[in-house]
Amino acid sequence: MGKRERPLLPDTIAPSWLVVQLLGTAAVVVVLLTARESSAWIWAAYGVCGACWLGFVAASPRFPRVATVLLAVASVAPSIALGWAEDSSAIVLAVVTVSRFATLTEPSVAAILGVVGLDASLAAVTGLVAGASEPLVFGNVGVLLVLMLLGLNRRQYEVQASQAAALLEQTKLAQSEHARAAALDERTRIAREIHDVLAHSLGALGIHLEVAEALLAEKSDVDGALGRIRLSRRLAADGLAEARDAVAALRSDVPSLAEALRLLAEAHHDEVSYEVSGEQRPLPSAQVVSLVGVAREALTNAAKHASGRAVSLRLLFTPSEVRLRVWNELGDTVRMEESGGFGLTGMRERLALAGGTLTAGPDDGSWTVEAVVRA
Repeated sequence: MGKRERPLLPDTIAPSWLVVQLLGTAAVVVVLLTARESSAWIWAAYGVCGACWLGFVAASPRFPRVATVLLAVASVAPSIALGWAEDSSAIVLAVVTVSRFATLTEPSVAAILGVVGLDASLAAVTGLVAGASEPLVFGNVGVLLVLMLLGLNRRQYEVQASQAAALLEQTKLAQSEHARAAALDERTRIAREIHDVLAHSLGALGIHLEVAEALLAEKSDVDGALGRIRLSRRLAADGLAEARDAVAALRSDVPSLAEALRLLAEAHHDEVSYEVSGEQRPLPSAQVVSLVGVAREALTNAAKHASGRAVSLRLLFTPSEVRLRVWNELGDTVRMEESGGFGLTGMRERLALAGGTLTAGPDDGSWTVEAVVRA
């Protein structure tokens, strides 16, 4: 594919307002140089118009209000001279000043109507007093009014463009602030996740190691101490897995919920029946981490209390929620112990932070854990 050629000229050479004012200045200068008037006061009106126009051009970039007043005066001066002007110089000056004044965004529409209405009234009165023909008088008035309408139309476009630019800037700022707030909220949540994982796992690990030490030192109970050490090792493994999930969420590489649960089911030492139904969709990382934590805790307790019995895991996507259900045949106990992993209380708290709920208990001969999140 050939290299794209650059345009020879830019899309815009200068802002439209600058082009208009340069053309207007050229027209005013040409009129003043070519006017043929015998009356001194008409030349004075032309001089006022030219001086105010130049003042408007000079002041408009930094002093828009002053520039507006100067342009209003510049439009009134030739309107007074329209009835007595000996050539078309007065109407040309009036056309230039009125058409530019009507496009200004600084004055209100009412102010524009007032100034141009004054110009049209002066053109009509001075024309009739000077004895000009009615078609000429009302033609001049009509030209001024038409120019005013065209200028107001252009002004409306510029106002809308300015408002659109301001709205776009505000939208970008709001999006930036929203993204920053979302990032801070996500980091706070992940920090809380890691803190909860480490605090619970390390706290429980420390207790079990203290008990193991006491069993060895005070009772020489090697079997009891080994049991506590094995439990401590499982606590450390569970805590490490939870911490990895939280760190993965911070790196934004959390796998899909269905994939994460499939890997979890395959890694479980007992055979797990896994089923996914409904139309899958991406979920926030907080919900993925929470639901995977619930599944891990439920499978761990199933292995602890009902080892060797059938375990089933089902993930259901509905239009308004996602439902995770884990159930197994009842073992020696019908409750989940708080000594391993997070337990029921920890799982409920984590789900609540992700906008979900948890129910657990015996159900028709099975121990069932069900987590639901709105999504």
